[in-house]
Amino acid sequence: MSTIDRDGPVPPYRQIADDLRRRIESGEIPPGRRIPSMVELEQQWGVARDTISKATRALKAEGLIETVSGMGIYVVDRSE
Repeated sequence: MSTIDRDGPVPPYRQIADDLRRRIESGEIPPGRRIPSMVELEQQWGVARDTISKATRALKAEGLIETVSGMGIYVVDRSE
């Protein structure tokens, strides 16, 4: 998914978080892999950085991703 339903009931950041969650849970973005950068996600969805930040904060709160300082945001390996 690369389009946002700006008129729908689900906020854009939640739509992005839902899509990334689906990609993580399906294995499209496997554990230990870096998710696309903030800039890449901004361009992919055509949204502001704040929207991407909200989406990644939601996924971090769920324990799906973590920030590795200076390296990016990675999918957490929950099999450990």
